Amino acid sequence: MSTVTLRDIHKTYVDAEVIIGVDLDINDGEFVVFVGPSGCGKSTLLRMIAGLEEITSGDLLIDGERMNDVPPDKRGLAMVFQTYALYPHMTVAENMAFSLRLAGMPKAKRYERAKEVARILQLEPLLDRKPRALSGGQRQRVAIGRALVRNPKVFLFDEPLSNLDAALRVQMRIELASLHDSLQSTMIYVTHDQVEAMTLADKIVVLQGGVIEQVGSPLELYHHPRNLFVAGFIGSPKMNFLPVTVTAVNDFGTTVSLPGEASVTIPVKPGYVSIGDRATLGIRPEHLQIEPNHAELTGEVLVVERLGGETFLYVKIMGGDTLTIQTNGDNTSLVHDRVPIAIHGDLCHLFDQQGEAIPKARRHHLTLNESQEQEAHEQSYQPKLNY
Repeated sequence: MSTVTLRDIHKTYVDAEVIIGVDLDINDGEFVVFVGPSGCGKSTLLRMIAGLEEITSGDLLIDGERMNDVPPDKRGLAMVFQTYALYPHMTVAENMAFSLRLAGMPKAKRYERAKEVARILQLEPLLDRKPRALSGGQRQRVAIGRALVRNPKVFLFDEPLSNLDAALRVQMRIELASLHDSLQSTMIYVTHDQVEAMTLADKIVVLQGGVIEQVGSPLELYHHPRNLFVAGFIGSPKMNFLPVTVTAVNDFGTTVSLPGEASVTIPVKPGYVSIGDRATLGIRPEHLQIEPNHAELTGEVLVVERLGGETFLYVKIMGGDTLTIQTNGDNTSLVHDRVPIAIHGDLCHLFDQQGEAIPKARRHHLTLNESQEQEAHEQSYQPKLNY
């Protein structure tokens, strides 16, 4: 059992509060990713869990035991940093076994443990090499192996892939996911890359300004963002946003006016906005469609990005807003073309003037699974307090 619990955690430097009342439960065996923009407090939070930063107030519990005053080396954790920090004069085996040497483990036993970890990480042929003879991905695997030999309760990763090129990052993401699946260990991972978060996490923690904005599975955050910040941060390309005005509200949805003369009805609950209110409509690039016969908007193509299997169009519409549209790879649109854009209300999100998401209206004749899912999402729209 390896659980991590944070209760009302605060961190203050002189007069600047950088972590503001964080509450979080990390379950045994979960892969949890802290994600957010630079300066949001994700690395500070990780370092407080590791014991490298002092907790100003609040409680940190590991397996139910309070750890605030326990030294880092007594917490049963292992941390992998952004830099590999390998000893250049030591071999791979010596680097991985070094912490066991400091702990007083006999030489034969610690090298046996290093070989066992090398087998898991596919480093066996490299045990006698020194870091200068390794690629970036191999060095990162050695750094992970150095943490793994200690058999920790919890693994902590602080942006471990940021120094790798794009191809190696993809490879290492696959290897980390496979490692977690085989070990079933609790892992906490910090990144600013939301693609890493979406592909690795069981649970994502989105931070901004030292506050947790939302906690949930990758698809929950993607399909049911709590507010404009989460909606714009999770997803690549990010969600499109349009300023709109509410023109009608009833039990089945809210109608808003789009730039120009068109309108769209979004199936959200009544009581959150009133006629005449300003709001923000959000829609993912893959949910916008080019449909000549059912177009709510038209616009001029500014940029075309052809990626083979898909094409992205960046289209300027009336009012000056630019929309990103994801289409199939054989789309023939060219720069300066005028394209008709269809917006389907069922695929849209609506945010009030404070940037909070308005929950979707309950549909009739739901299956049991759909009903349970909707109830869970409705609970997630409760006022943001603690997690």
